[in-house]
Amino acid sequence: MSYHVAEIAAPIGASLLFVFHGTGGDENDLLQFGADLMPGAHIVSPRGDVSEGGALRFFKRAAEGVYDMADFARAQAKMTAFIRDRIAATNPPSVAALGFSNGANILAGVLFAAPELLDRAVLMHPLIPFAPPPQPALAGRKVLITAGRQDPIAPVPATEALHNYYAAQGADTRLAWQDGGHQIRGPEIADVRAFLAA
Repeated sequence: MSYHVAEIAAPIGASLLFVFHGTGGDENDLLQFGADLMPGAHIVSPRGDVSEGGALRFFKRAAEGVYDMADFARAQAKMTAFIRDRIAATNPPSVAALGFSNGANILAGVLFAAPELLDRAVLMHPLIPFAPPPQPALAGRKVLITAGRQDPIAPVPATEALHNYYAAQGADTRLAWQDGGHQIRGPEIADVRAFLAA
């Protein structure tokens, strides 16, 4: 259940923030972004353990938007165990997680499996092209989805379906749109910062 990890340590008693990079990124991509969003938090950033033509990811896929569901299940279980172990090791007062693109997708998978591990979750431009199973433990969990109305990789209907799924499970969920495509833009950074600080 180990990953190659980059982290910014914080004193005992600090909040814990996990950050998960997108396809082609690595463990350094969102490290400082996380520190800027949650100053003083302990930031943990694992590196995806799957290579797609040299581009790192957290699970395999057959094509754009077509996931290898067996490998998704493997990655989901591995990341859930990783998060659980890190929480046990640091005993933080609160736990948040943020993922972009493929990183948002593995984070969504953790929320499907063990939402009780996370107080807040930020899914930036996720794509879940399947119907997740019911998860009553999502009730009351805080979930923010940020998305681009022109995103060719994470289309609007799929984004809305994921948001509706979390809402149907009782999560305290919010969907924040911006007008761009599959990239992080200024307005959504402000939304994420406010969500994590609330």
